[in-house]
Amino acid sequence: MSGERSRGGSPLGLDTRGRRRYSSFVRRPPDEEIRIANRATYWPVAPMDLLIATPLVARALFGVTPLGRAVKVAALGLYLGSALRDWRDRRRIRRVAFLGEFGADGRHLTPMPRERREAEVAALAERLNDGLVLARPSRRELAIEVEQRLVDYIASITGQRVRSSAEVRSFGLVGLAFPSALGACDILTGDVALFRDAGFFEPHIIAHEFSHRKGYWKELDAQVLGYLALVESGEPRLVQSALLERLYRNLRVLAHGDEAAFDRLATRAALRPELAATLRRLRPPSHLVGRGLDAGMRRVYDARMRVTGQNGLSDYDLGFTNFLYTFETSRIARQAPPAIALHAPSRA
Repeated sequence: MSGERSRGGSPLGLDTRGRRRYSSFVRRPPDEEIRIANRATYWPVAPMDLLIATPLVARALFGVTPLGRAVKVAALGLYLGSALRDWRDRRRIRRVAFLGEFGADGRHLTPMPRERREAEVAALAERLNDGLVLARPSRRELAIEVEQRLVDYIASITGQRVRSSAEVRSFGLVGLAFPSALGACDILTGDVALFRDAGFFEPHIIAHEFSHRKGYWKELDAQVLGYLALVESGEPRLVQSALLERLYRNLRVLAHGDEAAFDRLATRAALRPELAATLRRLRPPSHLVGRGLDAGMRRVYDARMRVTGQNGLSDYDLGFTNFLYTFETSRIARQAPPAIALHAPSRA
């Protein structure tokens, strides 16, 4: 069923008709395999932490001496050597052309009307409640599975199986500076860390960070690739994570940064207790120092995103949800939306 429901149930049905993928019309040679070394992801210490801590430790142990300077140069050399190797590997990648494949990118988005957004929240909540999956594998097992799903999805578009590390750390110094961050990826070395247990969100967070690891450094691109790879996998717990991320981001847009409004909207969504508890894990720091530090880092990161040609932190939620809406209603996208798309193509 697609489009608006005529009676009962959630306001939006699932568009299961689907358009054939563009690739089905084209005979393509076997997928080419690209491997990104990501050697630094196997180090016992995060490469960025090494880069930050080494000068401090060297000064404390050796002072301002030739030996101290040699230690600092060695650490920098290790970091840059790993980054250079990965850069060389990534140069062989054929990147996904988002506008052509999905009819949308960071500069070409159709704003979702508020009533459609509210209807989307209701449809997502209903689907999540009906298909709740409680089982969770270890983070290591999950990372390996997500990496494979991402490889498969990107290959279905570009014809290249871009393989990279499936290593995930549980600590990074950046997590201390950005209290609300759940994970981070060092773009140069591909090192990924998840700072705390994110519950059902974890598969999508890993997919997002692994998209960065494969060279998709824009946050909107990583959000979209992570979501679509999980939804297309058909694996219930991966699909659940992607849909929960979409629901959460819609609630953030509707709340306009007001935490009390977000709580009211989340309550109105009537999620099952297990899902609602996961949403509460993403609340910003409650103590004054944490809120101040988080707000300052968010301003810095928003500015950094804008300087690099992105739309700022809004790409995580407003941009992400508008992208999916644009893709699912597009008549020019080469790719077909997933079978569980919430919107039908426009008639225009």
